[in-house]
Amino acid sequence: MNLENYFISQFNSKHIGDDGACIDNMVYSKDAFFENVHFKRSWMSCFEIAKKAMLVNISDAIAMNATPKYALLSVAMPKSMSKKEMSDLAAGFLFIAKKYNIDIIGGDTISNTKLDISVTIISSVKKVLLRSKVRENYLLAYTGTLGNSAKELKKLLNGGKIHRKSKFIDINLREKFIANTIRYLKAGMDISDGLYSDLDKITSLNKIGIEFRVNIPKNIGCSGEEYEMLVAFDRRDKKAVIRRAAQSRTKLTIFANAARKKYVNRCKAHHF
Repeated sequence: MNLENYFISQFNSKHIGDDGACIDNMVYSKDAFFENVHFKRSWMSCFEIAKKAMLVNISDAIAMNATPKYALLSVAMPKSMSKKEMSDLAAGFLFIAKKYNIDIIGGDTISNTKLDISVTIISSVKKVLLRSKVRENYLLAYTGTLGNSAKELKKLLNGGKIHRKSKFIDINLREKFIANTIRYLKAGMDISDGLYSDLDKITSLNKIGIEFRVNIPKNIGCSGEEYEMLVAFDRRDKKAVIRRAAQSRTKLTIFANAARKKYVNRCKAHHF
């Protein structure tokens, strides 16, 4: 058990284990977005930082087929930040809030040595999509293209520059695909720690393994912060899922099926 899982195991709650906690048709989710951990100030503008901080949190709600309603913001910022930078940061939060019809209802601000953000998203849900219903022979698929986020991060760490529309900066969430396909999906989660690491979570929870149908190179399988969707569905619904993906113009790669064999994560832990 890695250190992150050890710490989480100290809290005994039936609501822990998915992208968010579903209680009485509401989903509560929270993620941190910290300077020098998730980003460097030189890589992104304050507007872009706030946008991404919101989007990585909204991704958790969408992964559970929930509709975001409210947001609480905690922002720790250096005293050296100018009013212009603060205004740009607020504008980024508001831009995404408007796009997803979210009401920012409060939070906290404090002084800090760097820019650290955490966002709580409160969402409503009618039919929740959990991680816990994967059965043997279900097909597993992911949306979009994986690997670009790690490639762009490596370029930034080496002093290079990336396009402002790159996946590392500008996330494309899959709310249309989930909404259109929910009747056929048995399980799902967003790919935030990398496909291989998130497969580890979903297979451990369901006590099942994976039989790969296609080869996925390690550099692609270990690429974190992709914010695509990992989904599972009955093979009898394969044509319907593919058809619904096409309707929402979502690339879908069916790469494995659930099987009674051991799954081994090939990636290093992202968090500890």
